[in-house]
Amino acid sequence: MTWNEMRPLLYDNTLDTLFMVWWSTFYAVLIGIPVGILLHLTGRGAMLQNAVVFKALGTLVNVGRSFPFLILIVVLIPFTRLVVGVSIGPTGAVVPLVIAAIPFFARLVESALREVDHGLVEAAQAMGGGTWTIVFKVLLPQALPALVAAVTTTVITLVGYSAIAGAVGGGGLGNLAYTYGYQQYETTLMITTVVELIVLVTLVQLLGDLVVRRLTRRGTRTSSPRVGLRRARTEEPAAATEAA
Repeated sequence: MTWNEMRPLLYDNTLDTLFMVWWSTFYAVLIGIPVGILLHLTGRGAMLQNAVVFKALGTLVNVGRSFPFLILIVVLIPFTRLVVGVSIGPTGAVVPLVIAAIPFFARLVESALREVDHGLVEAAQAMGGGTWTIVFKVLLPQALPALVAAVTTTVITLVGYSAIAGAVGGGGLGNLAYTYGYQQYETTLMITTVVELIVLVTLVQLLGDLVVRRLTRRGTRTSSPRVGLRRARTEEPAAATEAA
């Protein structure tokens, strides 16, 4: 197969892969962030501690993370057809990709929120901050670099999952590598597809690392959790003296 013959195939299937990864990442982040927040808030010693909710949601997330993706695609065929009308192609692959990515990303969100300095949360509570104020004004801003890193990891994972989906009719570069590179022995096309996937993953990782570094530097220039905690503690006695 000549380059002129490969070029349109690579172009179309690259767009299919980007389509699958983009929309699956979008919905995974949209749903995974609330799930991760709920896991964090209902955990032991958290603001909304609830053992029943935490265990039920944690079990669901663990089951979703441990389910082999190839089997998940097959199991979800009726549901995928019900949701999007098709069970194959890039559109059909988005549904299992989203369902596979949500529990994975939710756990990363929970871990990112857990790393936020608890002293800052206590300071916000001492100043009268409610649960959702603390979530949106303290937890999420402080965990933003880790959340961006979580999104980066999820995107890279979804690139790999999309290749698996392509091999079973999902389209994209995985389908191209399997149909032409493996079944028709087009070694050049196979190598080109692999190199393109490597380049795509590398670019995503570099971009994610760049954003994380900038967010970390900006957070360091403002105020650290410990500085905010000391400030809150010094302001409390002053307010009490004025009130007296």
